[in-house]
Amino acid sequence: MTKFDRRHFLAAAGVSMVGGQAIAAAETAQLPFANGARPLVRAPQKRPLILLTSRPPQLETPFAVFNDGLITPNNAFFVRYHLSGFPDAIAPDPFRLAISGHVETPLSLSLASLKRDFPVTEVVAVNQCSGNSRGFFEPRVGGGQLGNGAMGNARWRGVPLRALLERAGVRAGARQVTFNGLDVPPTDGVPDFVKALDIDHARDGEVMVAWAMNGADQPFLNGYPLRLVVPGYYGTYWVKHLSEINVVDAEFGGYWMKTAYRVPDNDCACVAPGTKPDRTRPISRLNVRSFVTSHGEGARAAAGRLTELRGIAFSGSAGVARVMVSADGGASWSKARLGEDLGRFSFREWRLGLRLAAGRHRIKARATTIDGETQPLEPRWQPAGYMRNVVETLTLEAI
Repeated sequence: MTKFDRRHFLAAAGVSMVGGQAIAAAETAQLPFANGARPLVRAPQKRPLILLTSRPPQLETPFAVFNDGLITPNNAFFVRYHLSGFPDAIAPDPFRLAISGHVETPLSLSLASLKRDFPVTEVVAVNQCSGNSRGFFEPRVGGGQLGNGAMGNARWRGVPLRALLERAGVRAGARQVTFNGLDVPPTDGVPDFVKALDIDHARDGEVMVAWAMNGADQPFLNGYPLRLVVPGYYGTYWVKHLSEINVVDAEFGGYWMKTAYRVPDNDCACVAPGTKPDRTRPISRLNVRSFVTSHGEGARAAAGRLTELRGIAFSGSAGVARVMVSADGGASWSKARLGEDLGRFSFREWRLGLRLAAGRHRIKARATTIDGETQPLEPRWQPAGYMRNVVETLTLEAI
């Protein structure tokens, strides 16, 4: 049985609750925006992560982790819950995944059956919170003030959702498939966290019901024993503790699709700062991003010697085609070398060696996908604070 001990979490985190507020221990991480001082806490099955909230748990990966390799370790993977009501323990033997609704044969599947009776697939894919980097929005917006660490790249193993739907027999007229987990609303009036995908997307062979993450059971806080993996889509669709799959013959109208997690319905998914969109649509695919991981803001390098810059790039559609790097704030650009290709949904490493003259250098990295999507040079704004992917800038001092 896998357990999550809430009291142990608070104690291990060095956090006590007073009047519903988290009071943290002294060890902190300083994120580079207003209100960026956060406690570093150790949750069950996790190394110290950056605490945003404890009820429900929201933990951010320290950014230095992303320079250690393309695969984000399970114990460093970020945590994002919407509801504080979730089980303290899940026993694998009695657990069942229900598939019902607009199907010929409703199913109730054990973990053993999922692993034994269906095809197995793997994918390396980035799971990124929709609000990753929200803390950098100007003007500031409401919601969790995250840095750049609400993302991670893992090797997911499980059964294609298509195979499960084929076994159940989707009836004619099916429109969408909904997904629900074992987390529940803490009080009446709070909507259950249920997400939906169009039927064709659900049956594309890429969407997966995963039981393993980087060759091991998923950590409890990342969705044990099953989670939905939707390669290329924001983490809001990656339902944790997945227990119910329901095929419906109409567009699903739940709160987390019709009201929450929506973006401006235009080409840039953005509006002028401080305004509201005329129309919105559900958030969907990741946009293209890149980061420098080898150096942090204000780092130093040896003037005149070769300095290797290194980083990651990714997107939610086509793979990364190139990364261009500037050491002069965007006045000139050099093409970086791309590293190992783990698939179009994965982080892709890039490297570039530069000889920097003495002085301060404004470093930028800009990624472009195979199908031509390129990071914007100016930030795009929206009231929910989603989908930030502007070309980031860091200052490097050569001495």
